[in-house]
Amino acid sequence: MLETEICKILNIKYPIIQGGMAWLATAELAAAVSNAGGLGIIAAGNAPSEIVENEIIKTKSLTDKPFGVNVMLLSPYVDEVMEVIYRHKVPVVTTGAGNPGKYIKNLKEIGTKILPVVPSVALAKRMEKLGVDGIIVEGTEAGCHIGELTTFTIVPQVVDAVNIPVIAAGGIADGRGLMAALILGAEAVQMGTRFVCSTECVVHNNYKDMIIKAKDRDAIVTARSTGHPVRVLKNKFTKELLRKEKEGASPEELESFGIGRLKKAVDGDVENGSVMAGQIAGAITEIKNCKEIIEGIMNEAKSRLITLKTGNREE
Repeated sequence: MLETEICKILNIKYPIIQGGMAWLATAELAAAVSNAGGLGIIAAGNAPSEIVENEIIKTKSLTDKPFGVNVMLLSPYVDEVMEVIYRHKVPVVTTGAGNPGKYIKNLKEIGTKILPVVPSVALAKRMEKLGVDGIIVEGTEAGCHIGELTTFTIVPQVVDAVNIPVIAAGGIADGRGLMAALILGAEAVQMGTRFVCSTECVVHNNYKDMIIKAKDRDAIVTARSTGHPVRVLKNKFTKELLRKEKEGASPEELESFGIGRLKKAVDGDVENGSVMAGQIAGAITEIKNCKEIIEGIMNEAKSRLITLKTGNREE
């Protein structure tokens, strides 16, 4: 049960994919996750193609395992980034914020597996028709930009609606979450917030510490009125942003107020920056290396599986 079809498709040992988090998912993190048996992902974000290429080259120097690049399709550099991906024959591409249709033919020609992130059944079915290799279904529990449906309501609906592998994302950080996703029909999980709190993630320790200290209700949703809600941890910035929103600030004003805030948090200013993290932050209590994180998740999942089969809880 723990070696799923998506493991074979992606040529990975464990059904664990690292989320493509802008400014956070660098070569160091991606390579560490891949070396530990999962699928590491470099986040292209809004970065120019030369920066993405440098991260790909660095990742190749740190691992001989499969890895991927997350491409934000609204990036002004998306065409140039895709050219870099073609040139380096990146094994996996995950996509967000748009339709990857125009790139699928070229990606398939170089053997790249394509996994778009979707928040709904309709989009999942549309992506399947385009010929993608699997679907990452992300629930509202996730950090960063979110949809409205929860992970554990939307995942089984998408599983029933498509005939390609489904990866569950949002609100997952341990073996219990992995097992729950698999039981619902997913073939893997994608995790972001858990891997932020790894030794290999290059984000400032202030960012990691804020996640470690987070309580269950500290991950809140901001900017709903813009039509592009974002889940972040409560701080001075979010308090001011929510005040502006409540007073009727326009979407343009709110978006302008938020520009550069993620980078500010990544660099250590976690009061005035945007500390993007999922609702699972309250369950993350320590920083470990990626190998420890992944092996811990797999050991817990196997223990839970034994309990389900035998009815005997292993201590």
